[in-house]
Amino acid sequence: MIFPFLWQIIMSLSTNSQVISVPPTFWPGQLQWHNFADVFTAMPFMSQFWVSVTITIIRTVGQLALCSLAGYAFARMRFPLKGLIFGIILAILMVPSQVYLIPQYQIIQGLGWLNTTAGIVAPGIFSAFGTFMMRQFFLGLPDELEEAARLDGCNPLQTFWKIMLPLAKPGLSALAIITVLWSWNDLLWPLVVSTYAESMPLSVGLATLQGQNSTNYPVLMAASLLASAPILILFLVMQRRVIDGIAFSGMK
Repeated sequence: MIFPFLWQIIMSLSTNSQVISVPPTFWPGQLQWHNFADVFTAMPFMSQFWVSVTITIIRTVGQLALCSLAGYAFARMRFPLKGLIFGIILAILMVPSQVYLIPQYQIIQGLGWLNTTAGIVAPGIFSAFGTFMMRQFFLGLPDELEEAARLDGCNPLQTFWKIMLPLAKPGLSALAIITVLWSWNDLLWPLVVSTYAESMPLSVGLATLQGQNSTNYPVLMAASLLASAPILILFLVMQRRVIDGIAFSGMK
């Protein structure tokens, strides 16, 4: 499983002729460390890095807020057409995201948000998967806690904020990590709405390094390593919380 990652490191330290040679060269000999420096001249790496950071933070905060509220409402509250509305949200999971591409583009274009961070962020700030995940988590919490809060005079919003939300930290952590991974690697939608190099996230910037006739693969691999390093470190640090949160929400 680790071989593709090691192969990527070897390619990033090789020359382009060594990468495309047949049979392949498994050790580059003299390491080409300058490939990592060349990344910053081949693409506006830092500006695209901050675009990726910004959209990832906004999407993660948005999904934690909206999906936890929606999940709590579907798990704990009674309101008309609750089952029908939740069924419609679940149906969204069964439709390929490419179906929404043209309508979403027309909406973003109408708002004048093309080539802006808002245009990239808007469609991913709420998710049906996150709502389903948080609903499953809140269903697993005991009813006695909610009843005790109600006896103490808490209204539904106070019960959610003071009692249920602190207990939902494992689920929130899992949803946050999943959203961060998805947002950082999201390619199709940012590729459609961002055409200026400075407004692109890293996922799109890496795609632009692939030339029509030739590609500098060592620089591309070096850029991929630099782009994946922050998210890889975050996942290694938080992987236990992800596994615990998904297991506790009953989605394993």
